[in-house]
Amino acid sequence: MMTAAPMSPARRLRNIVGGSAGNLVEWFDWYAYAAFTLYFAPVFFPSEDPTAQLLSAAAVFAVGFLMRPIGAWIMGVYADRKGRKAGLTLSVTLMCTGSLIIGVTPGYATIGLAAPALLLFARLLQGLSVGGEYGSSATYLSEMAEPHRRGFWSSFQYVTLISGQLIALLLLIVLQNTLSETALASWGWRIPFFVGAGLAVVVFWLRRRLDETHKATEAKDAPKSSAVQLILKHPKEALMVLGLTAGGTLAFYTYTTYLQKFLVNTSGFSKNTATEISAAALFVFMLLQPAVGALSDRVGRRPVMIAFGVLGVLCTVPIMTTLSTVESPFIAFLLALVGLVIVSGYTAINAVVKAELFPAHIRALGVALPYAIANAVFGGTAEYVALWLKGAGVESVFFWYVTGMIGLSLLTFIRMRDTKHNSLITHT
Repeated sequence: MMTAAPMSPARRLRNIVGGSAGNLVEWFDWYAYAAFTLYFAPVFFPSEDPTAQLLSAAAVFAVGFLMRPIGAWIMGVYADRKGRKAGLTLSVTLMCTGSLIIGVTPGYATIGLAAPALLLFARLLQGLSVGGEYGSSATYLSEMAEPHRRGFWSSFQYVTLISGQLIALLLLIVLQNTLSETALASWGWRIPFFVGAGLAVVVFWLRRRLDETHKATEAKDAPKSSAVQLILKHPKEALMVLGLTAGGTLAFYTYTTYLQKFLVNTSGFSKNTATEISAAALFVFMLLQPAVGALSDRVGRRPVMIAFGVLGVLCTVPIMTTLSTVESPFIAFLLALVGLVIVSGYTAINAVVKAELFPAHIRALGVALPYAIANAVFGGTAEYVALWLKGAGVESVFFWYVTGMIGLSLLTFIRMRDTKHNSLITHT
């Protein structure tokens, strides 16, 4: 087999930046739904009870997550067989289509039940897209990075993921300050979905110009990627991905997508203030990711993830309990930030940890499928479970639920090998 010439640092950086930019737009489109739920929920789900409207919108959000394992399976296999670039290009095409459908769909008052049905269909497409995006992008960035900086560069997957969410929140803040409440609830909420669809077209062009990773080329001579191969040949690694994802993804969605609603519905802040608190905390959270990724390059992946598990178990209930009664926006920001700093021990390095567990020929599928299953079960249902428990009058049970799942992930961190020193990613 011929060995590819070493890639220059400038070219490697261009590919990492290009892959990351696409990931940003993917997650902007995904999170625009969560950021603008407070405004479009009444359009698709008419009700006199705001919590009931949010519950319906959260249910559609959760259903989108149920498609992520299917997207992870289909496009994980596709990326293993056809290359990471092909998988990334297909995922952004689906995301563009889903965003455009949401942007143009009339409300319930105009087309009746067809409105929530079309919203559901669009989220299913986006679920397929994000399911495939995670495995392809995590694998691409991990394979593209130099071994001694793999944690640092792979952390940019969550930098761009958080950036997408942050830009969605910042766009919401701009619209909140330039449009009236009536205009934003009537038609302004559609703007981010048109923006996302347009940006996805640009990203499609960018991703067509990326270099393919050498590992994907080598994988063509290996056994064909498939779910059967994953289950039969790599069951332990797949279970590890499930275990380490469960608590991490639940904690992540608790402090990100759900936090905005929690600050309005429970803490009593205005929509504008809640959005500003969330955006400020997310901005600092985003900046932390490369630092934590670089730390894992020095001390190993396992100690960093164990730190997240221990601190998450000890601090989740106190943080959420205090947040529920806090009156100062600054104190709310600090509490949210503490939670996100803890979660950084998972978010910054989970992609590279998963990629380092699998050989190249099944890496995209191995990263994506068990992650997507855990994400659908725990991350995608976070808002729905929290709102349901609030409606039942036992909101604090949710805090203990998050704590328990982080504890289960902690057991996985303790038992697994340190992938930095046992990586299956080879370097060329």
